[in-house]
Amino acid sequence: MSKSLPLINSPTSTIDTHSHDAEIERLFGPMGPLGNAVTGYRPRHAQIEMAKAIAQAIVGQTALIAEAGTGTGKTFAYLAPALLWGGKVIISTGTKNLQDQLYLKDIPTIRKALGAPVSVALLKGRANYVCHFHLERTLENGRLTSREDIGYLREISQFVKITSSGDKAKLSGVPESALIWNLVTSTKENCLGSECQYYQDCFVMKARKEAQKADVVVVNHHLFFADVALKDTGIADLLPTANTVIFDEAHQLPDAATMFFGETISTSHILELCRDTLATGLSHARDGAEWAKLITPLEKAVRDLRLCFPPEAMKLALSQISPSNEFFPALETLKEQLKILLSTLENQAERAEPLELCRIRALSLYQQLDGWNKALSVNSDLADQECVLWVEAFLNTLQLHRTPLSIATIFDKQREGSARSWIFTSATLAVKNDFSHYAAQMGLLNEKAVSWPSPFDYEKQGILYIPTGMPEPHSANYIDAVIDAALPVIIASGGRAFLLCTTLKAVKQSAQRLRDEFEKRQLPFALFVQGEAGRTELLEQFRHSGNGVLVGSQSFWEGIDVRGEALSLVVIDKLPFAPPDDPVLAARISVMEKHGKNGFVHHQLPEAIINLKQGAGRLIRDETDRGVLMLCDPRILSKRYGSRVWQSMPGFKRTRELSVVENFYRE
Repeated sequence: MSKSLPLINSPTSTIDTHSHDAEIERLFGPMGPLGNAVTGYRPRHAQIEMAKAIAQAIVGQTALIAEAGTGTGKTFAYLAPALLWGGKVIISTGTKNLQDQLYLKDIPTIRKALGAPVSVALLKGRANYVCHFHLERTLENGRLTSREDIGYLREISQFVKITSSGDKAKLSGVPESALIWNLVTSTKENCLGSECQYYQDCFVMKARKEAQKADVVVVNHHLFFADVALKDTGIADLLPTANTVIFDEAHQLPDAATMFFGETISTSHILELCRDTLATGLSHARDGAEWAKLITPLEKAVRDLRLCFPPEAMKLALSQISPSNEFFPALETLKEQLKILLSTLENQAERAEPLELCRIRALSLYQQLDGWNKALSVNSDLADQECVLWVEAFLNTLQLHRTPLSIATIFDKQREGSARSWIFTSATLAVKNDFSHYAAQMGLLNEKAVSWPSPFDYEKQGILYIPTGMPEPHSANYIDAVIDAALPVIIASGGRAFLLCTTLKAVKQSAQRLRDEFEKRQLPFALFVQGEAGRTELLEQFRHSGNGVLVGSQSFWEGIDVRGEALSLVVIDKLPFAPPDDPVLAARISVMEKHGKNGFVHHQLPEAIINLKQGAGRLIRDETDRGVLMLCDPRILSKRYGSRVWQSMPGFKRTRELSVVENFYRE
């Protein structure tokens, strides 16, 4: 490592800006250490400039919003200055997969290249670590219903004997979605804490202790905000000591923060409490109460609350629920029955630790329910409120939500206190180089924001194709029109296509039409449909098929990296506007309009453009990729706002002629 570098783990430095810039030039230059460490590395101007800006923000302990187009190499651009000058660094990513990639691949690569002696820790939520206590209890109870679960439990039991981390991601033999994980991991409510006999061996505690000691800690957004909201992930202890906080995939932050700064009460949580209380009461305090008689009216109150609404899934703002609806008295009854259970648990809790845990859960649920109930009376004037109350119904469950309308002031409070640098980076944060929408969402209005374009030659590498003759997106035959327009392009591309839909209903309809057409025309393309397998499995199958067509919705619009010829066509059915019946969106628009703003122009449109840029970004992933981005929505040309959408797209050659697209593929 260069002798001119400041001390590792020192968040500030006496070295001036020019010295930092010179060091970045050397590190990322053609003869620099990164060139020797990374296969196929070549200097990129945008990456170097981005790294300089991040170094300045780190050393100056300021905030920076950094948009870097696909292919810029933003990960190394923030890792190099963070490892050299960042002091104690928290890096928060969009997903656990990105966490693992950073921890297992990217950070080791750059740490070795720089010769930086920094320690690194990976910290996930407690549900990712096997719990010794709950594993033992599940092994003893032996109440598993499927042969598959019995096999999984055996694998987990063997895994615990050899693992040092307890991270379930390292046990590939048991799917992450397997229900058995719920029985062998802990929650905040059922963790025994320091009273647990396995406390010294606890994987969650070990991970948190390692994070305390490490120079660099890798987390994800859900964990970061869950901590701020729940104080249960260990980050509360990390933040005061952090000098640098970096959010990768920062476009996801507004939604992640909104979810965690809000509050959700689910009837399924109350039913789980009923089941656990009955089993625990009969095991530890059989003579303490008539447990079955105590639980039955509470379970009935839960079911009655769900029956206040039709059986189909739906979302309703509080203002949409009629005052005469049975929901309001049913909610009061539920609260009363929960209070009766809580009273009994308070009398019996001292008899056994599991009963005390049930009491804590009952108290938490009661307080949440009481808070929601009290909010009913003050939730009338949207212009004066900070949150919206709404109800979400599923087949057997009802959820009561209290969601903040803005997280700007909440997040601003998190940035108060000790001086530190905050870096927000993603490929999609701006609309036509305008960051005002994102900055307003995050409370970053006066902070520096910079955009670095992608190094890809979009005009040579791809085509943006908007077909002619498309009906309006609300038309009954719209999905059929999308498939009719897309089929000749899919044939021309030899499959190798993503069809990205804005709704799950469109995924289902599109997949059925494609299946019928492939069979009728005897087309050899393999079809992969969201929901028919896990996302990772579908992507692997798609990559290996060589001619696949993958149909997916929101989870496939971002965080997907398919390079080379495996993906040569991305079809997007509609501009991804949020559903107009979304209660939170409706409340936000109402408040904005009362303050003289246009909800569509200032919120819905920029949100849709940022989302669309994510979807479009799936196509060209490196300098040798070629392909067609097909936008089927005619509003991009017919509506006045279409020009803002158009100008925010990558600089592909543009056409409305199918023959131009077919010739492109022939070349």
